[in-house]
Amino acid sequence: MEASVGYWPVKEDKVFALQSQQTHQMRQNYIYRPQTQPITHTTDPIVTGTSVLGIKYKDGVMLAADTLASYGSLARFREMQRLEKVGNSTLIGASGEISDFQFIMEDLNKVMTQEFVRDDGYNMTAPEVYSYMSRVMYNRRSKMDPYYNALVIGGLNAAGAPFLGYVDMYGTTYEDNQIATGYGNYLARPLLRKYQRNDMSEEEAKKLLEDSLRVLFYRDARSTNKIQLAKVTKDGVVISQSYELETNWDIGKGVSH
Repeated sequence: MEASVGYWPVKEDKVFALQSQQTHQMRQNYIYRPQTQPITHTTDPIVTGTSVLGIKYKDGVMLAADTLASYGSLARFREMQRLEKVGNSTLIGASGEISDFQFIMEDLNKVMTQEFVRDDGYNMTAPEVYSYMSRVMYNRRSKMDPYYNALVIGGLNAAGAPFLGYVDMYGTTYEDNQIATGYGNYLARPLLRKYQRNDMSEEEAKKLLEDSLRVLFYRDARSTNKIQLAKVTKDGVVISQSYELETNWDIGKGVSH
C-alpha cells in the first residue's frame, strides 16, 4: 500500500520514517531553543535567612544578623554571611531568599564598578543605594517576579550623618533610628525602640543587638546563636567574623510540657 507525501507517492514505512524524523526535529528544537521554553518565576523561597537588625548609635550605624540559611525547615547552611559591604560607606543586610540576595549583590557590585570607572569624584552613599534598591525591588514586583528579600541598608550620607533604611520585596521603604526584619520585627523591635539612643556608645549598641538576637534565638526556630555584627563609621565599614552568643536554657527546666 502506498501513501502520498506532497505530490509524490511513497511507501507507508517511508511516511512513518519522515514523520518520526519531523517529530524528533520538533523535540530537538523545543529542548535546545530557549525562546520556546515557557517563562517561569520563583513562587516560593527555598533557602532563606531570618531577621536582620539595625540601629543608629553615636559613631554611625550598626547591623546584626545570624549566619543560618535554612533549607525549608532544615538548618542547612550555618555559615552564611547576610551582611555585605557596598562601596565605601554602606552596609546591606538581607532576610529572605539567599539566591535573590546574591543576585542583588552582583547587581550592586556592577553599579559600584561603574561608579569607580566614571572617576568623577563622587561615590554613592547609603541614601543613594537605598533609593536605587527601592526602584529595583518595585520594578521586579511590578513584573510579578520579585526578589524575595527584606533589606536593611545603613551607612553614612554625603554629610557624614548616620542613615538607616528599609526596603522590602514590594518596594516599600521607610527610614528609622532602629529597624528589624522578619520575626525580629515582632520580637526584637520593641527592645530596640525601648533602649536605642542616637547617642549610645558602640559597646551599648553591640550589647543591645546581641541581647535582641539572643531573644530571637530562644523564640525563632529559623535562627541560630552564631551571629555577625557590622558597623559603618567615618573610618569605614567593618564586618566582624561570626561568633556564638552565650545562651542559658536552664529556664526550660521550669516549663511544663
